[in-house]
Amino acid sequence: MVSGACFAEFGHRVVCVDSDHEKIERLNRGEVPIFEPGLKTLLHTNTEAGRLSFSENIASNIADSEIVLIAVGTPSRRGDGHADLSFVYEAAEHIAAEIKGYTVIVTKSTVPVGTAAKLDEIFAARLSPDEYDIASNPEFLREGSAIEDFMRPNRVIIGTDSERARGALRELYKPLYLSKTSILFASWETAELIKYASNAFLATKISFINEMADLCEKVGADVQTVAAGMGLDKRIGSKFLHAGPGYGGSCFPKDTLALLRTAESEGVELNIIDSVVRVNDARKRAMAGRIIEACGGSVEGKTIAVLGLTFKPNTDDMRESPSLVIIPALVENGAKIRAFDPAGMEEAAKLLKDLTFCKESYETLEGADALVLLTEWNEFRAFDFKRAASLMRTPVLIDLRNVYGADEVAGFGFKYFGVGCQGPS
Repeated sequence: MVSGACFAEFGHRVVCVDSDHEKIERLNRGEVPIFEPGLKTLLHTNTEAGRLSFSENIASNIADSEIVLIAVGTPSRRGDGHADLSFVYEAAEHIAAEIKGYTVIVTKSTVPVGTAAKLDEIFAARLSPDEYDIASNPEFLREGSAIEDFMRPNRVIIGTDSERARGALRELYKPLYLSKTSILFASWETAELIKYASNAFLATKISFINEMADLCEKVGADVQTVAAGMGLDKRIGSKFLHAGPGYGGSCFPKDTLALLRTAESEGVELNIIDSVVRVNDARKRAMAGRIIEACGGSVEGKTIAVLGLTFKPNTDDMRESPSLVIIPALVENGAKIRAFDPAGMEEAAKLLKDLTFCKESYETLEGADALVLLTEWNEFRAFDFKRAASLMRTPVLIDLRNVYGADEVAGFGFKYFGVGCQGPS
């Protein structure tokens, strides 16, 4: 939806096609089925201008299109961790059956190396070489800032050896081309691997700083200052050096796993990425133990207030969120959970059981024995700790995102537990 809306904003005529009847109906009513800042306005502006529409009819829309982008899900395949490409290939079969003239077929979905070549086989079985070209154009949109990432990207990656396809995609991205955005052309395989390599490297930075946080706690160092000092080195940079409960979301968990499986199938060992995955999985489990320890070694019968459920702020995405590991572990150990998230409550209710969902932040604190800050939404950054202390049974703050510090909350009687810093104050 973000890509479709932004291409329409560029002035192109865009039709977003999906087989989900309810989703298309909601979009045609002006409803947005995901939470993404700025998206509703962008969709409304471009549908009103007649540049953007939504449809279930794949046949006529494919026949009328010069470029078709495949943007379906590629979740981890149950059982082995490979990317599930069934939706990609199903879409390709539908597209190949409806093409009426030269068309560029582009994979926007995150797909492993070799997918474009397989798509070429599908289209070659139905069409002549002059009727189509295949291209890879992986997306690098961060949830919560996807529109900004699309409109002002660090780079655009396009994988194709066809000059005709390159020309069509230059035209598609013309506003970015004119603004001197870095547009890198590569082979299919290289473009496909750039996406996985990028996400794996960023995930590595997260697991690395989380391990450093554990060491900081043992030796009396402060991980935030360590990260700041590292980030001042331009070769390293400060982004993704934020200690916390581990990464989640729609990309890093499945992409690191899919990259490992691709490497295994080629007989290549990716020991660093394998370690990153293991460290992250262990990290989420360890956070529940950290909370239990902060509560005196037991949460049996205690009420724990949890702020933030989504894997990051500014999204309603619950996929692989640390909360999906931490909260069930606390419940299993006898805790009563009261939770709130500004945007993720509806999705969380589908995935988390045996807890109380509250309407706002302070409601979670009523009678709580501890407060856990799990996702760093902006509205949690200016908390009224005097009010919070008056509502709680025991003023204990377990800050898994290091939003606050011991000095900030000590004056209100709080015992503070952060990540990668000195013990409780």
